[in-house]
Amino acid sequence: MQKIQQYVLFPNHDNAMRLYKELKNLGVRAMIAPTPRAASKCCGVSLLVEEEDLEQIQNCAKEHGVEILKIAAIERDINPMRDRYC
Repeated sequence: MQKIQQYVLFPNHDNAMRLYKELKNLGVRAMIAPTPRAASKCCGVSLLVEEEDLEQIQNCAKEHGVEILKIAAIERDINPMRDRYC
């Protein structure tokens, strides 16, 4: 069974960093991550978040004037053979 991961996408890295800081102040788990190319070819920075925190994250972004492009649900893609050459 594949796990679905939630990525918050931004128009630029400044918005990503501002929201990350505000979420940390609220105690919401978020991790800075590269934006998956399956989700967007825009800004290379996104926040990897938990699905149950999405409403709180959207409210926080709205309250602090942080622009979010979209929230993308991407199937986790872990390949144990990636970068293995022997």
